[in-house]
Amino acid sequence: MPTHGSLTKAGKVRSQTPKLEKTERVSPIPRVRNKKIYLKRYSLKRKPGQNWDRRDGRGRR
Repeated sequence: MPTHGSLTKAGKVRSQTPKLEKTERVSPIPRVRNKKIYLKRYSLKRKPGQNWDRRDGRGRR
């Protein structure tokens, strides 16, 4: 099976990339998160999910 490029160069970019330390992520307080969700869904009348803009069933235009 032919390959796209030689296998000797596999992983070249990843090995050259400098290692970064893991950053600590802080999730928002549930009350604040729920308030944001409420404002989106009920005040702005948005549907949940990524494809909320489907009015005619065909997605964004």
